[in-house]
Amino acid sequence: MCAAAGINREGTGMSEEVLSYEARGATAVITIRRPDAMNAFNARLRRELGAALERAAADDAVRVVVLTGEGRCFSAGADLRAGPANTDAEATLQQEYRPIFETLATMRQPVIAAVAGSAAGIGMSLALACDLVMMADDAFLLAPFTNIALVPDGGLCWFLVHQLGYRRAFELGVEPARIGAARCVELGLANRAVPAASLMDEALGWAEALAERAPLAVAATKKAMRLAAASEWAATFDVEAGEQKSLRRSADHREGVAAFFEKRKPRFEGR
Repeated sequence: MCAAAGINREGTGMSEEVLSYEARGATAVITIRRPDAMNAFNARLRRELGAALERAAADDAVRVVVLTGEGRCFSAGADLRAGPANTDAEATLQQEYRPIFETLATMRQPVIAAVAGSAAGIGMSLALACDLVMMADDAFLLAPFTNIALVPDGGLCWFLVHQLGYRRAFELGVEPARIGAARCVELGLANRAVPAASLMDEALGWAEALAERAPLAVAATKKAMRLAAASEWAATFDVEAGEQKSLRRSADHREGVAAFFEKRKPRFEGR
């Protein structure tokens, strides 16, 4: 059963729908819905995406999130038509975009980016901020910032340097080029490339499989690996040890051990 709700109304009267939130069993599907603008970000979309992610993070029934875009692309990045050039870009990044990326990093549920068409600019940053990335086989990533005399943002410099190393990251940052899905998988920027026609079916299937895994263990693994990406070995070891102590006391751990010895599929309840 699928419950869907657009969270797009503001003030009086009707306005464009910019986002939808769907509950599909243990999976929350968040869809950016500005296809006529190639799912580019305006102020309303920034607010509503942040709210949708917080909603999923706070819902104990949600075990996995799929983030995608409606139409022919994931997101073209910031909507250059949405405001004047003298808008305070630093304030927008710090106050409106940053909470989105921090929620993605800290929410306990894994987030799968299902990328169709393209993810460009801060849309590329958004895809790479997710825990897992699945791309349509004809999709690509693009960091076109220097074409309009800007620096890669949304944490993209960090994502690229940590994933690719400085030299390759710098090349992509200053000489923008489309990075096709197969190449993204090869570089480690994406996990899987799948036929475009089956992208959402594949993403939802992956989400359903992840939702069957022990949610406490998945959350602890995400916490430890997010720390490992930005910290030293000793700090990561300490977090692993602390999380393992808690998990060993969980009902899910007891169920997993019992299922192993009884040669059956475990039934995890997140407690």
